[in-house]
Amino acid sequence: MNSMYKRPNSDKILAAPAQTTGGLKGIIAGGITGGIEIMITYPTEFVKTQLQLDESGSKSGQARKYAGPVDCVKKTIHNRGFFGLYRGLSVLLYGSIPKSAVRFGAFEEFKALLVNEKGQLTASTRLLAGLGAGISEAILAVTPMETVKVKFIHDQNSANPKYKGFSHGVREIVRQHGLGGLYKGVTATIIKQGSNQAIRFFVMESLKSEYRKYKRLDHNAPVPVVLTGFFGLIAGAASVFGNTPVDVVKTRMQGLESSKYKNTLDCAVQIMKNEGPKAFYKGTVPRLSRVCLDVAITFMIYDKFIEIFNKVWK
Repeated sequence: MNSMYKRPNSDKILAAPAQTTGGLKGIIAGGITGGIEIMITYPTEFVKTQLQLDESGSKSGQARKYAGPVDCVKKTIHNRGFFGLYRGLSVLLYGSIPKSAVRFGAFEEFKALLVNEKGQLTASTRLLAGLGAGISEAILAVTPMETVKVKFIHDQNSANPKYKGFSHGVREIVRQHGLGGLYKGVTATIIKQGSNQAIRFFVMESLKSEYRKYKRLDHNAPVPVVLTGFFGLIAGAASVFGNTPVDVVKTRMQGLESSKYKNTLDCAVQIMKNEGPKAFYKGTVPRLSRVCLDVAITFMIYDKFIEIFNKVWK
């Protein structure tokens, strides 16, 4: 009888180091992945943000600056050269490494806490683990990073850009708006990142699970890298169509003219009133291309690093 009561505690003690190691592997692999991924996909993020900041419509009384994604690319290169598409990269690069580290580290920790007796996640716990990862990255990394990034890109639209670099830009934002200025749009960001990662991890984990069942593999068996990339494309597309309206509101709340909105809800109401429902899907095409590429690349790189870590880091 005594052994029956002691075994659960013993199991928890044995499981704890593996759980901690899994989170640490996720943090390291995620950080490396984030840096590589953003170097590849940043121009599409730049174009998406420019289109979302392009307030226009018959009700707003403002003329459109860009006719679409291609026109935005052409005008940016014409006015600022090819590397104009990389304006604000340093901001996103500094933020992408910790963001990706927090995302995957948190997911691994939530996953370890939520697995069933077979060591697997159910449909509901996949969503929950992804949601936890998204909320964690929104609070710890994404909101301040995105605020600075959006202000940098928006600053380029002015005749005389005032931000001279990453550190100067951050100092100016804090000087003008205080530390709270770095957390503009935090509510929308939490909703966006939470739903983003809930959708992405749910789709990825579900597709991987179905593949392993079909191949009769162990539930932790590696998935071929090309197939992981394909699953990532599907997961990325699902997240874009699921939460682009939230992304538009978040971008407006973090722009240089965010002071005209009382809060996240007021921002959404004003967009609907002045620009109509279509405005909530501004930047969908460049975001779709970026996010699908982003998620595919991210999971391919991340899974490879985890596969290597699992071989050399027991």
